[in-house]
Amino acid sequence: MGAQTGRAILAATAMALAAAAGVAAGEGPAKPSYDADGTVHVPGFVLPPSGYMSKEAVALLKQRAGPAKPATPQDKDVTVERKAMEAMIVPVVKAMQARYPVDIVEQSIAGVHTRVVTPTGGVTDKKRILINLHGGGFVHCAEGCAILESGPIASTGGFKVISVDYRMAPEHVFPAASEDVAAVYRELLKSYKPSQIGIYGCSAGGSLSGQVAAWLPAHGLPQAGAIGIFGAGASRAPGDSSYLAAFVDGSYDPPPGRKRPYREYFDGANLDDPMISPAQYPDVLKKFPPTLLITGTRAPDLSAAVYAHSQLIKAGVPGDLIVGEGMAHCYILMSSLPESQDAYQAIVKFFRDHLG
Repeated sequence: MGAQTGRAILAATAMALAAAAGVAAGEGPAKPSYDADGTVHVPGFVLPPSGYMSKEAVALLKQRAGPAKPATPQDKDVTVERKAMEAMIVPVVKAMQARYPVDIVEQSIAGVHTRVVTPTGGVTDKKRILINLHGGGFVHCAEGCAILESGPIASTGGFKVISVDYRMAPEHVFPAASEDVAAVYRELLKSYKPSQIGIYGCSAGGSLSGQVAAWLPAHGLPQAGAIGIFGAGASRAPGDSSYLAAFVDGSYDPPPGRKRPYREYFDGANLDDPMISPAQYPDVLKKFPPTLLITGTRAPDLSAAVYAHSQLIKAGVPGDLIVGEGMAHCYILMSSLPESQDAYQAIVKFFRDHLG
């Protein structure tokens, strides 16, 4: 019996058993149906909070009950949009700062505006320094996201964190952000060894972290000591989670209807470029430093993160993958969640272990 015939018999047997079970138990829930090209039509279903989520995370889900909340502000004037976005997250930023007090100083490094974040009243690690690349879809959140991403890590780990205010769309396009990060990195190399410098970010900043890890060796710069790709992967291709999260978390539309994904930043660029999607290129990944990826089971970036991790393993690059159960996109921005606090500890440990 051939392998194809064997698989067909197994499939038919499984379907027969499932049908028998349905008859025995009465009519069950609607089943998925499949198109010839492999597309699955998924019936509606109920998804309760995971039994592995913290009570704080479940409480956050409960807050979403009732009428739909306003979407992320979008305006024809990007300046208005940015101000609205920053205003919307002020309460979350203030809550983080109360829990993780830090000092923030604005500074120009290599002509690039940055925010230098250090623990308030604490001793700063002299052997290690981190570069943060804020999220915000390559369009906004240069201040709020920078503080949300840098504060807990600086406070928990005693690190100096340089959050780079890289050039964004629609005023600038790829590779402007990579160039800005490389300029700051080159300047830090005057005071630190490459092995002492870590780079990380969430969402667009997570994608940019992977892009920078590809960019540095390709442009004659030594590789950083370690990187963190959070709320992202290292490829622009959509995966299962891009669709599933759209109907579970609901913060983002599925890819075909998603509005303005990374608006204009990649205009005119080939999304398969190794400097944009390095996970598709084994030779590029082999030059990556140790890499930590963080995502969630309800995040649209889950597939990209899992794929990137699997490709890094094949390339022989050490690293870790953390998948927060029941967690959504960039859950680490919510400092009140035990899951986020666990992630901060893991991030700090990862950079301590791999930098120095």
